[in-house]
Amino acid sequence: MLTSAHKPIRSATEAPFYRPVTNEMEVFRAAARRGLPVLLKGPTGCGKTRFVEAMAHELGRSLITVAGHEDLTSADLVGRFLLTGGETTWVDGPLTRAVREGAICYLDEVVEARQDTTVVIHPLADHRRELPLDRLGVILKAAPGFQLVISYNPGYQSVLKNIKESTRQRFVAIELDFQPADIEAEVIAHEAGVDLKTAQALVKVGGAIRKLEGAPLQEVASTRILILAGALVAEGLSLRSAVQSAVVQVLSDDPDVVRALGELVDAILPRP
Repeated sequence: MLTSAHKPIRSATEAPFYRPVTNEMEVFRAAARRGLPVLLKGPTGCGKTRFVEAMAHELGRSLITVAGHEDLTSADLVGRFLLTGGETTWVDGPLTRAVREGAICYLDEVVEARQDTTVVIHPLADHRRELPLDRLGVILKAAPGFQLVISYNPGYQSVLKNIKESTRQRFVAIELDFQPADIEAEVIAHEAGVDLKTAQALVKVGGAIRKLEGAPLQEVASTRILILAGALVAEGLSLRSAVQSAVVQVLSDDPDVVRALGELVDAILPRP
């Protein structure tokens, strides 16, 4: 149990804190041994990024992360020519660097990128394991250790935002979800630097919000925002104030929804 009011600063070599729920680490290890690409599915803030960080650390591989967004182009991933000091120089993009170095390349929330952009990963995600650099006129073979990992939130699926079948079927899928209450409390206590009792109270709030039926919330209370609330507690805010700022006000701008969430929190958290 952590009792310190402040979270200790990690060293650069310290392993990311992750607790497995089922066999997700075993599946990832097997995929990594064969160089197979991995697709992570799960709600926002459930720990997909932390899972990849933990596996990269365990496997001793560098991790290069790219955040998906609607303006992400293939050149952003692969690289481009830039004018530097009057000369035109090729600069590798993050995907190309990972291919050359044998690193893990993690494309976070890949559905946010344009579908024509994600097609560039196809040759890397099958038996070829190669990246065509059309502007250089070369085909780059992936170095040993290279692995492609992508993630997305199935809750965002729509006609316009979904992974194409031609992309999906190249990947080994690992489904992640919010961890069981006891594990989630341990994670929050460690990451926020609060005692286990406070972390358990935050998990109780998060669990209640996730169980709400018919609530007009685009997202539920993720582990990520519960950690943020815990961090505020570690800095001296009361538990109620921290939850109000990091959870309630974040989840909705609708006054009625905010009021309803506030009443739910009042019913759960112990009175001072």
